[in-house]
Amino acid sequence: MNSSVPPISIRGITKCFGGTAALSDVSLDVGRGEVLGLLGKNGAGKTTLIKCALGLLRPDAGESLIGGERAPDMSPCTKARLGYVAQEPAVYPWMKVAQAIAYHGAFYENWDADFAASLLQRLELDPTKRVGALSVGQHQKLAILLSLGPRPDILLLDEPVAALDPAARRDFLKMILDIVANGKRTVLLSTHITSDVERVCSHVSILRDGRVSFTGELDALKDEVKRVRLSGLHDYSGNLRLDGVLRVEREGDSAILTVRGNIAATTDSLRRDTGATAAIEGLNLEDIFLELHHDATA
Repeated sequence: MNSSVPPISIRGITKCFGGTAALSDVSLDVGRGEVLGLLGKNGAGKTTLIKCALGLLRPDAGESLIGGERAPDMSPCTKARLGYVAQEPAVYPWMKVAQAIAYHGAFYENWDADFAASLLQRLELDPTKRVGALSVGQHQKLAILLSLGPRPDILLLDEPVAALDPAARRDFLKMILDIVANGKRTVLLSTHITSDVERVCSHVSILRDGRVSFTGELDALKDEVKRVRLSGLHDYSGNLRLDGVLRVEREGDSAILTVRGNIAATTDSLRRDTGATAAIEGLNLEDIFLELHHDATA
């Protein structure tokens, strides 16, 4: 693979269902060694985007490249380097766990049986249990094992921890950190759990109503959206909603504003216009996500 080509490259993808756009001109790249968290509310288009990225759904416009190859035309070599966990994995319900692992592994020349065996133990799966009898969480653990068994270079994970208990979820996230520690593996992780993104992701892309509202480094997003507290407004009745102000909450002679963009310039303007004291505060990812999804009101 050409090292200058991102392992995952999504270019202008649009996908409609029944005349309604699930995705509208979505573009994002996930570079080598990056872990990108794809955030969005339910229905934002995360699953549709991942399926289009993999070539499982045909977009109405745009294209996806995996390992530099068009997703629908990936070579067997590229497919062998790819791991995927679906939001609702379907894995051989008539087989026992050990049989499912052996069957799945037979399709991969690079299947690491020792690693798969260690994951089986780490994920606390019973190899003698029939897959169809597994709980939802156990089923998801098996799907994770099967995706990681060939030690893929490129991982696409669609809500992989949604059915896991907190301890199992934390262990899975640690596995992701271990997997990408050498800086050579690439992960696209779709989730609605912002704390998981903060724990493992270097980059984030936020989908809202099928469109990207932000994509870039997580630290850059935290620098871009902050809270400004104004004190001493007294009888000021002017407009606080300057360019870049997402939301205003005012109570008496104070106000709390969410600001996006040039935080320092906007804060200086607020100080100058109002004569108030202003303090800038950082936000965690959950707060930022909620602010970006807040419907602005006057």
